[in-house]
Parts: sequence; C-alpha cells; structure tokens
Amino acid sequence: MGVVLGLVAGIGLFLIWLAVLRAPRRPASGRIAGGLTDLMRRGGVWGVSPWAVLAASAGLGVVAGLLVLVISQTPPVAALFAVLVGYVPIALLHGRARRRRRELADVWPEAVDNLASAVRAGMALPEALAQLGERGPEPLREPFRVFGADYLATGRFGDCLDRLKLLLADPVGDRVVEALRVAREVGGGDLGRMLRTLSQFLRDDARTRSELESRQSWTVNGARLAVAAPWLVLLALSFQSEVIQRYSSATGVAILVGGAVMCLVAYRVMLRIGRLPEERRVLS
Repeated sequence: MGVVLGLVAGIGLFLIWLAVLRAPRRPASGRIAGGLTDLMRRGGVWGVSPWAVLAASAGLGVVAGLLVLVISQTPPVAALFAVLVGYVPIALLHGRARRRRRELADVWPEAVDNLASAVRAGMALPEALAQLGERGPEPLREPFRVFGADYLATGRFGDCLDRLKLLLADPVGDRVVEALRVAREVGGGDLGRMLRTLSQFLRDDARTRSELESRQSWTVNGARLAVAAPWLVLLALSFQSEVIQRYSSATGVAILVGGAVMCLVAYRVMLRIGRLPEERRVLS
C-alpha cells in the first residue's frame, strides 16, 4: 500500500512539474505586443498594429536624438532625449486610456438607464442593446452599433457579446455584459431592477471618483512639472556647446543616468502613493 501511495504521489508531483514549471512562456516580443494591444483597446484605438506604434516610437526617438546631437554635439544627451521622445506615443496612449475610462464612467449610468427602460418596455435584449448604438451616449454608440450589425448578421447572442466586451475594454462594460448574458441564458425577471440598482451605484461611484480626482489633479500636475523641469533646462543648455559638452565625460554620463533614475523613481512613487483604486477586468 505504501508503495502504491508513493507511486501516485510521485506521478502527481511529476505532472505538476510538467504543467507549472515546464509551462511554455510567451516570448518577450509577444508580451510587448499583447500589452500594447490591450492599451490601445482601452484607449479606443482600433485598426493600428502594435508594431506600428513601436515603429513610430523608434522613429521619433531617432529623429529627436539626431536633432539634439546636431545641436549639442553631445552623444549622451542625444541618447537621453531619444529615449524620452521615443516614449511619447506610449505616454499618449496611456493618457488616452485614462481619459476614455473617465469618459465611460460618466456615461455608463445613462446607458444602463436606457437599457433598463427598453427592457421594462418589453424590448428583447438584443434589440435593447442594438438601440444603444443609435440613441445611447455618444462614446458608447460605436461598440453597440457594431453589436447590432453582428447580431443581425449572425444571430449568435453570446458571440456578439464577446466581441462587444472586446470593443468596450472596460470593467463596467464587462459587468453589464455578463449580467445580460446570464439573464439571456437562465432568464432574469429582476433584470430591470438589477439594471436600475447598477445605474445608481455607477452614478455614485463616478461622482465620488470625480471629486477625488479633481482634488488630486493639482498634485499630479505639479509632480509632472517638477519631473519635466530639469530636462527642459538641459534642453536649453544644449544650445551652449561649451557647457553641454561637459556631459560627454564619465562623470557627466553618471549625472545624467542618476538624474533620470531618480526622476523616474520619484515620479512612480508619487503616482503609487496618490493612485486611486481602479477596477480590474476580472471577467474579460
């Protein structure tokens, strides 16, 4: 009996080792492309390849680096500004994603109210969702318009909901879509009441978050200005060749790298301390 138990335990450990420790990992390039794709979805950017974004970042970085090199004749400074400017497209995507999330948080209560009214009036769920593409809030019309066209072409409600979630790329949208999926599959007599309760909750949450963000905005903007100021001064010094060429030495490179690291760490710590809790897409 002991031999059998030992054999079973050994086989179990071996299977765990195969499934976990030897699990294939996505290559770094795949992780980068997947992260950029998710970022573009959250920002509402479609029809653009993540590799095109990376190419644009690299192109901007090279152009900026060459310009600063021509002006300053200092390769370390040129390399630093190439990295900074190359990150601009990614930073713009992050900013767009944050603005879109705030925008959707403001309009979701209205969309849920419209959906609840349509359900209460006896409209079928697919029709109630499709009508949001015509009479819903402007930021949400395009995803629901695509849903209506998909459902009209295929008639597969579940598959159309999956694509709707992909287009919305929003945690609130995930909750609404999954609630509708359950109501469609098992029947939901209290769907209208649930939607009205969800609308009130979303409205209260958006109001509270808006107040906190308005109070926090001056701190964040001040931190961004404090981080950008040294590099603006460095850019101005690039026009004074006798001053900027001092950064070509080993000491100058160490100062540049150390300053960049300290600015990055300080900025990330500030964002970490002042960051508001954000919903995650646990149903995606």
